[in-house]
Amino acid sequence: MKQIAIFFCMIIFIQMIPLQVHAEEQEMAYVLLEAETGCILKSEYAEEKRPVGSLAKLMTAYLTGKAIEQQKISPDTVMTAGESVSGMKGAVIWLKPGDSITVRELLLGLLTGNANDAAAVLADRISGSADKFVMDMNAAAFDLGMKSTRFTSPQGFDDAQAYSTAKDMALLCCAVLKCPELQESLSTWRTFILNDTVELVNENSLTRTMKNSRGLKASHSPESGYSIAAAAEYEGMVCTAVVLNAPDEDTRLSLTKKLLNIGFSQYQVTLPAFAEEFLRPLKIRGGTEVSVLLELSGLPALTVSNGAQIQAVIVLPEYVQAPVKYHQKIGRVYFYQDKTLLCECALLASEAVPEMTMHSAFRQILHFLFS
Repeated sequence: MKQIAIFFCMIIFIQMIPLQVHAEEQEMAYVLLEAETGCILKSEYAEEKRPVGSLAKLMTAYLTGKAIEQQKISPDTVMTAGESVSGMKGAVIWLKPGDSITVRELLLGLLTGNANDAAAVLADRISGSADKFVMDMNAAAFDLGMKSTRFTSPQGFDDAQAYSTAKDMALLCCAVLKCPELQESLSTWRTFILNDTVELVNENSLTRTMKNSRGLKASHSPESGYSIAAAAEYEGMVCTAVVLNAPDEDTRLSLTKKLLNIGFSQYQVTLPAFAEEFLRPLKIRGGTEVSVLLELSGLPALTVSNGAQIQAVIVLPEYVQAPVKYHQKIGRVYFYQDKTLLCECALLASEAVPEMTMHSAFRQILHFLFS
């Protein structure tokens, strides 16, 4: 029994040892996603967990943007650096405890300059401490549908317990792009802060070289390799490309450009053609009316390849039994591109139809006799 107990303890111990995988041991992971519809256009290893390094700062920025949206802070709010900035490693804007700095400058430091001390100040002020902020980061990730993500610091320090996926990071990018107060710091290539004493240069060179760039962030480290989350806009369409664990900067940049160009040259956002007048009234049994008109719950925008034909398939029962509630779901419409299901929408009753009773039947007879 003692030997069995030791054996199980060894298994548990082995499972607790973090598995640190370096970037050169992994294939690149990437995803191309259309931001409005959330449609994935291209991907490779997109749902495989990877270290993402300082791309985690996009979640720090997102929580800051939400705090601004909720009017807890503003871009002009002055924050005071605490003891958490002391001895901060990696990229910094050289804040010392007691220094004052605005939220706008902290965001530029965070996203344009990749500053770890800027992340520390924002985390302390927004959540009270780095530990509580990390809890908020993971809660926000859950709310955004980032099912394969775990953050362990506001800065995105390399940590075997921290991970995400290309797909999850693309979902985060879509959320970040909806925060208007973050746009300046996301897309700035070079600037100065703190009375022009600190220069910031963005590692994401697309903010300088791509005319329609919406910015976001690049990072590199031995564990996460060369990674990037980039977005661009063309004729109202916004595409987001995330590349993780590229072997070098040139590969990271060329693949990102290729993905974004594919999105804009081969795909379009469209509303599927569907005329509700083609919906026949649906029969009702046992109701005060013999039928009910139907309406579509909502027609979503879809991302499809250029020239694609979209077919609508309507699925309805032969009849529905009374009573029928207003906007009761009765059927569905399925939209296909060839054999690929793009989306589905509910068909709803346009009005309520009560059940036929003796009283309602008598009233109808009287109405028929005296009208």
